[in-house]
Amino acid sequence: MLQLSLDGQNDLIDRFSALPGQLRAALAGKADALAQSLYSAVVDDKLSGGVLNNLSGALRNSIRSQVIQQGDQVSASIFSDGSAPYAAIHEYGGKTAAHDILPDKARALALLIGGKMAFARLVHHPGSEIPERSYLRSALDDQDGVITQGFAETLTDLARKLNGG
Repeated sequence: MLQLSLDGQNDLIDRFSALPGQLRAALAGKADALAQSLYSAVVDDKLSGGVLNNLSGALRNSIRSQVIQQGDQVSASIFSDGSAPYAAIHEYGGKTAAHDILPDKARALALLIGGKMAFARLVHHPGSEIPERSYLRSALDDQDGVITQGFAETLTDLARKLNGG
């Protein structure tokens, strides 16, 4: 009969048991840091003149960052919270339907036509074609290498720690 003895068996079992928790914690920390970096790229670059100019700040203020840990999964999201109704049409482009523009705070609209002030009770807008001006997807594309490298470095660092290095 063959008998095998392994010195340090209990230590090895403990190290393997701790691995999922350590891996999840390391990846969650990296996901949070990378999400903050991506959030900054969207708000401080793309929505501050890089893709769209900041007029009212409503679109910039609608951008949120969220990291969720659920079971063995960690996910990070950068998104518009919906408070800027034009967020999607700027990101993907699209068409607006013909519609009437009515005053909401006065009895008439004030318009500058040919350098002269004109007033109207309503304006018939013919609709618009809005080009795609991606601020979310383009920021993600810009940071793709940084994100991949960040997770790879996190895994490498954890492997070194587990190997005593």
